[in-house]
Amino acid sequence: MEGATTNICYNLLDRNVHDRKLGDKVAFFWEGNDPGDELTVTYRELLQRVCQFSNVLKSQGQKGDRVSIYMPMVVELVVAMLACVRIGAVHSIVFAGFSAESLCERIMDSQCSLVITADGFYRGDKLINLKLLADEALQKCREKGFPVEKCIMLRHLSKAAEDDLSSQCPPAKRSCPDLQVPWNPDVDLCWHALLRGASDVCEPEWVESEDPLFILYTSGSTGKPKGVLHSVSGYMLYTATTFKLVFDHQPDDVYWCTADIGWITGHSYITYGPLANGATSVLFEGLPTFPDVSRMWQIVDKYRVSKFYTAPTAIRLLMKYGSEPVQRYKRNSLKVLGTVGEPINPEAWQWYYTVVGEKRCPIVDTFWQTETGGHMLTPLPAATPMKPGSATFPFFGVVPAILNESGEELEGPSEGYLVFKQPWPGVMRSVYGNHSRFESTYFKKFPGYYVTADGCRRDKDGYYWITGRIDDMLNVSGHLLSTAEIESALVEHAAVVEAAVVGRPHPVKGESLYCFVTLTEGATLSGPLEAELRKQVREKIGAIATPDYIQNAPGLPKTRSGKIMRRVLRKIACDERDLGDISTLADSSVVEQLFRDRCLTTP
Repeated sequence: MEGATTNICYNLLDRNVHDRKLGDKVAFFWEGNDPGDELTVTYRELLQRVCQFSNVLKSQGQKGDRVSIYMPMVVELVVAMLACVRIGAVHSIVFAGFSAESLCERIMDSQCSLVITADGFYRGDKLINLKLLADEALQKCREKGFPVEKCIMLRHLSKAAEDDLSSQCPPAKRSCPDLQVPWNPDVDLCWHALLRGASDVCEPEWVESEDPLFILYTSGSTGKPKGVLHSVSGYMLYTATTFKLVFDHQPDDVYWCTADIGWITGHSYITYGPLANGATSVLFEGLPTFPDVSRMWQIVDKYRVSKFYTAPTAIRLLMKYGSEPVQRYKRNSLKVLGTVGEPINPEAWQWYYTVVGEKRCPIVDTFWQTETGGHMLTPLPAATPMKPGSATFPFFGVVPAILNESGEELEGPSEGYLVFKQPWPGVMRSVYGNHSRFESTYFKKFPGYYVTADGCRRDKDGYYWITGRIDDMLNVSGHLLSTAEIESALVEHAAVVEAAVVGRPHPVKGESLYCFVTLTEGATLSGPLEAELRKQVREKIGAIATPDYIQNAPGLPKTRSGKIMRRVLRKIACDERDLGDISTLADSSVVEQLFRDRCLTTP
C-alpha cells in the first residue's frame, strides 16, 4: 500500500462526525466495574476529547515516538490510543494485568519515550494499584539504563487534588479516596491538569500508508515477547471490512466485544473495526461474574446488545452456573454471537447457541491471531452452515493450506500445519526492531507460506477445525503463553535448577499450566516453596501465567542429546501411559518416578 497517505484517527472520527453526520451517535456505552457506574460518549465528544489529548501529546513528543499505554478499560484508554495515531505516534498498549517486569520489558524493547497510566482500578472486588506497578516498571527501566522521562497518570479512583477542576473524568461511583498513589514530580504529569486549556481542535498528521500504526507484544516460543508491528492502511481496511461482514453490522446495532483492549481482539474489534464503521459499542471494565454470574446478560438487556463477541473461556465459566442466571434476562435483542481466542469445544458451543442465543442467533467462531490483524477463518452469519467447534471457511482473499511435516500440501480431508498462501491487507509488517525474527518465525519453516504455528484438520466438506498450538506455546483462557518464559521465571528462584512447563486440559481455561521443577541439592518442594514459585511467576509475567500444578522432578525425560521431551511430560501430566516411541530417552526410569509423583488434585 505504498504511495498513499492517510490518518486512521481521521477515518474513525472526523469522517464519521463531519462526512457521515454521526456526531450525535453513541460511540461507546462505558459500563464500569460496578453496576450503575456508567458513561455515554458520542462520536463528536470522542473527537473533541481525542483532539484535546492529541494537543497534550504534541507538547510532550512528536510524530514517530513510541508511547506505552498501561490502563484499565476506561474511555480514556481509547482516547489515548487514538490521540497517538492522530499525531503520528506509535502506541504500544500493555494489558493492565501484566506485571511491572513485563511492562518494563515492553517499554525497553519498543524504546518508549512516554508512559500513560491510571492510578488504579477494581477488578471485581480486587483493587489494583496500577500507578505503583507503573512506577516499579519505570524504576526497573532506570536500573537497566533506559530512563523514561515522562509518565501521564489518569485519576480514575483516587481523590482529586484541591485544585483539580477537571470535568473530563467524573469520579467513579466506587471511588477509593484512600488509594495511595506514588508521585514523582520530576517524571509524573496529571492527565486532568494537562487537559486544562488544551484546544479541542487538532489537525491530523497525514502519514504514509505503510507507516507503523502500533506495536503489540505477543509471547514468543523463545521466551522473549515479540513486538508485532502493524501498519496504518492495511490494518484499517482489514479490521473495517472483517467487522462489517463477519458481524453483519447494521447502523442500529449495539455491539459488545468483552475482550480487553490490551489484547489484539480489543484493538481490532473494540476500537478500530467498530469505529471505522460508525458502530455503537459497549466498553466494559468489569468481570463476567461480578457482582454475580448474570452480569453479562444484565448488560446485554440494559444496552439492547445485538452483536455479542466473547471467549470460549468465559462461556465455559458461565456454563458451570447453569441456565437460570442467563434466563433471568430477556436477551431478545441478540442477533449474532461470536467467539474468539481459542477453539470452542462443541459442548460449550451448544450451550451458547441453545441457552444464550435461544437457537436463533448464528455463531461466528473466528480464528485469527495478533499477527493477522483480523479474522482469517470464520463463518458469515446466516450465510455459512455451522458446525459446532469449526472455524468453517476462509475470509475473502485468505488462502489457507494444510501441510505435512515435509512441507507438502495436503488435499481433501487431512490434518497438519495450518499455513496461508498469499498475503492479506492486515498482515503484520515486522517484529519491531528485529525483522530477521519476523522472517524466521513466520516464513522459515515452510518457505513461501505464512506459518500460523497452529495445527488444523479439514473435513470431507472442506470445513477447517483448529486443533491447537504446535510450538512451545500454551493457550490459557485464550491468552498465548510461552513455556520458555514461564520456565525462565521458575529457574530464577534459587531453589530451582531446571524447569519444564506443559499444558494439561482444563474444563474452563482450556489449558492449565503444569510445571515440573528440579530442585537444588537439599531443597524440598514444600507448600511455602510452591507459594514462592507461584509468586515469582506472577511478578515476572503476570497473574495469567500463575502455575496451576507444580511437581517435583528429580530428573526430566531427555534425549541423549539433552533435549527435554515435552511430549512425554504432557502424557505424564495427563496420566496417559501410552508414550509412543521413547527409544531416544537417555534414562527411561525417570518417567516411572514422574508418573508416581504426579499432581492428582488442583491446588
